[in-house]
Amino acid sequence: MTNPRKPATPDRPRPERPSRARRAESAPAPAPAPAAAPATAEVAAKNRPLVEDIRLLGRILGDVIREQEGKAGFELVERVRQLSVAYRLKSDKQAGRALDRLLKNLSGDQTVSVIRAFSYFSHLANIAEDRHHVRRREHHERQGHVQDGSLAMCFERLAKNDVRADDIAGVLERAYISPVLTAHPTEVQRKSILDAERRIAELLGQRDSLRSDAERAENEALLRARTTQLWQTRMLRYTKLTVADEIENALSYYHSTFLRQIPRLYRDIESALPGRTIAPFFRMGNWIGGDRDGNPNVGADSLQLALARQCETALRYYLTELHELGAELSISAMLAPVTPEMRALAASSPDHSAHREDEPYRRALIGMYARLAATLTELTGAEALRHAVAPQSPYRASSELLADLRVIEASLKSHHAHSLIAPRLAPLLRAVQVFGFHLATVDLRQSSDKHEAVLAELLRVARIEADYSALSEQDKRTLLLRQLNDARPLRVPTADYSELTRGELAVFETARTMRERYGREALRHAIISHTEDVSDLLEVLLLQKEVGLLRGTPETADAVADLIVSPLFETIADLRNAAPIMRDYYALPGITALVARSGGEQDVMLGYSDSNKDGGFFTSNWELYEAELALVALFTTLRSEHGIVLRLFHGRGGTVGRGGGPSYQAILAQPPGTVNGQIRLTEQGEVIASKYAHPEIGRRNLETLVAATLEARLLHRTKSAPRVFIETAAALSSASMAAYRRLVYETAGFTDYFFDTTPIREIAELNIGSRPASRKATRAIEDLRAIPWGFSWGQCRVALPGWCGFGSAVKSFLDSDPAARDARLALLQRMVRQWPFFRTLLSNLDMVLAKSDLAIAARYVELAEDRRSGQRIFGLIKAEWQSTSEALALITGEARYLASNPSLARSIEHRFPYLDPLNHLQVELMRRYRQGRESDPARDRVKRGIHLSINGIAAGLRNTG
Repeated sequence: MTNPRKPATPDRPRPERPSRARRAESAPAPAPAPAAAPATAEVAAKNRPLVEDIRLLGRILGDVIREQEGKAGFELVERVRQLSVAYRLKSDKQAGRALDRLLKNLSGDQTVSVIRAFSYFSHLANIAEDRHHVRRREHHERQGHVQDGSLAMCFERLAKNDVRADDIAGVLERAYISPVLTAHPTEVQRKSILDAERRIAELLGQRDSLRSDAERAENEALLRARTTQLWQTRMLRYTKLTVADEIENALSYYHSTFLRQIPRLYRDIESALPGRTIAPFFRMGNWIGGDRDGNPNVGADSLQLALARQCETALRYYLTELHELGAELSISAMLAPVTPEMRALAASSPDHSAHREDEPYRRALIGMYARLAATLTELTGAEALRHAVAPQSPYRASSELLADLRVIEASLKSHHAHSLIAPRLAPLLRAVQVFGFHLATVDLRQSSDKHEAVLAELLRVARIEADYSALSEQDKRTLLLRQLNDARPLRVPTADYSELTRGELAVFETARTMRERYGREALRHAIISHTEDVSDLLEVLLLQKEVGLLRGTPETADAVADLIVSPLFETIADLRNAAPIMRDYYALPGITALVARSGGEQDVMLGYSDSNKDGGFFTSNWELYEAELALVALFTTLRSEHGIVLRLFHGRGGTVGRGGGPSYQAILAQPPGTVNGQIRLTEQGEVIASKYAHPEIGRRNLETLVAATLEARLLHRTKSAPRVFIETAAALSSASMAAYRRLVYETAGFTDYFFDTTPIREIAELNIGSRPASRKATRAIEDLRAIPWGFSWGQCRVALPGWCGFGSAVKSFLDSDPAARDARLALLQRMVRQWPFFRTLLSNLDMVLAKSDLAIAARYVELAEDRRSGQRIFGLIKAEWQSTSEALALITGEARYLASNPSLARSIEHRFPYLDPLNHLQVELMRRYRQGRESDPARDRVKRGIHLSINGIAAGLRNTG
């Protein structure tokens, strides 16, 4: 883009940290600093391809801007960049004023053009970084070096610890690992943009293998074409996303990554464990179409649509692979005798062409294609794209298709054609085994208060209980158990129920139908948001009974429930009550036996977002840790006595404030015994695109989940943290929560400050999700969804949910006993070295502080309606940020952020000089928009500019969702 051969240095003003000497004076046993960074020349050599890619894409974007917007438009972009860099580096004391004057004088069209320029540079920089990540990974593998998070490193560590291959296969036999895609209002990119960027990524990836000038010139011409497409493609949606749109967006990642890369993941595991059968332990999950919590647009119709489209996606992929397999398996029976089963499969085919009379594989595959085409039509109403013979005899289940593919596999082996299995048949076998006819397991989710309202109406109309909601918890349990043991339904056929009750019952009825149509893996979980007591779980059991998803009665010991009743514990209070609630639930008569007969699985979901908004960064993580330990202790007994397995479901977001951060470290930092080969975790917001849009990076991220789960299960099973660590973390948590709540909930004017100085109002208007930004029509922070709460703080570069409270907590801990200060600091430093939980927490804190920028954030304070109050509150935020930064330096011994994460430091170096201008422009446009008149014809243009800046900043920060 702008002067790409001289990327600006990103070093921004940092809080003054104590010198190493001063830290040594206050800490008799300081943590050793990490190894010194490689020599500058070596780093430069490693990064040279990345720099060259960024320069190439920047130059092409600059050329496109000059071509499309003219020389003046290009020079304007460059001037904004130069002033933004000067403001960041404070190299020009007048830069801030000059930048203000320039931005205030920009027309609406000029502002939008500049925002689009910097936004697309962020997008292109992401592509270059992703390519360099793959490049470096490939380089390390060629050199025989393996990296943390890779399967190769995982198996190497397991071998060094004398873990046998049979033990690993045994763990995978019982394992269940599932990333779950969710739709939330932070997914700002349009599918059209993602598709164009995927093509740019493919073209950039080809350049390393191009040798001639002509090839590179042709490649660059194609890059220019795709960049021009980007520039002339609308970045924003003009209409709000529908649930159907969100379903299609999610399915695009199956086309680009999951359908092909998950079978490759299994292949790599099989290669590492030769001769062992690897069970289908890795499955995809999905909330889109089934998550009703706070989203009035989700119901029975969207659930049916989601599963139909998922089925169609899977079946069309299988159809394509069967067609290609038919082209490859041109084997003549006259040259290679096939098995009797293979002959029978070929004979059953409706293909009677004389041209293929001696080609049993082709005849069989044509018959299989015809059956699968008929299946497609029967299950989804869609038609296959090609027909050698008419569709007929649909498969009743994916197991039937799998059995036919096994016949082909066995026959190929019988005549020494093993080499023909690996390229296409083996991946297809694994795909059918993993994805079935349903593609991904769709979860149902609804808030507990909605379930209660439905049951209250059903009980009232049936004249069983006039006011169920007014009952005590004990009375609710008694009543619900009585109804579960009554074979009669609650519904009165002639009653006119409310829209809520009709809608909720329709969802459960549709779930039963979808399981019958697509298989039991299509729907397995009913998640209860805001679980606060045992009755919340019993209500969902009763709703299942009402529609036939629960059969039998608990008291007669024959009850079976189709859906796993999965509580979601979200707030700090809920997390503290998690284990007691589950203990009381399983103590009820018949419940333990019911769960054991229904498969012996118990999912418990833990919410990272709301607990953070409730108690702050450190306390949220600590209460999650404590809740997990308590749940594991409870289910250890339930597993040994009744075979019931606990599976924790981590509701992680993209930002650290919502549980984000590197998945590998996060899984290894879980309390001992909590992973146990069983884990589900959400993938949300922009993280989905950054992790899975690129096929190779997608596979590496999937690989990381498996590697971390195996290591957590086989290498970190019983090692508990020392008691002093636990006590110290508890003390830090208490002080951190007090400091966080004092600032966020007890500071006068804080709510107004948040709504004034972040783009929360504008985010609520942005067409980036089907779900409302707030649960209720109020300005109360308590009612605001945690996702836009964190998203807004990230946009203005404060990132408050990812650090607030920690600095005060450390200061309180160290100052509470001055005589023991040095010893206490040494303890904190030992905790970083020896405790994965604390080390990962501080690593994520380091990342958040590196991405925050209070100099940029100060610009947003100008938007506060009460300027004096705004400055006062920003002063409190700044003081806590400074305290947190100093605490981090004191504990880690690092004078700079990201000393142990050079790849992220490199990322910031290349992107932040181009991200800052978007913040400056966003502030200016927010000022115009909020001060403007509703009748102003330029108002829509200004709002569009704000929304474009939100898109660009989200892309630049990456983990914003």
